[in-house]
Amino acid sequence: MKEVVLALITGMVVGFLFTLFRLPIPAPPALAGVAGIVGVYLGMRLFQWLSLLWK
Repeated sequence: MKEVVLALITGMVVGFLFTLFRLPIPAPPALAGVAGIVGVYLGMRLFQWLSLLWK
């Protein structure tokens, strides 16, 4: 849980700084982009789970 909170705080700081300096945000600007990132993570976890079953 600590990692999640630290990642959220880091993301907020980065978002703040990028907006302050009027730079493009280094993340997907839409919910579909965020869903894609979550999908990549879930696909990785699914592969890890299936690889445990194959052993």
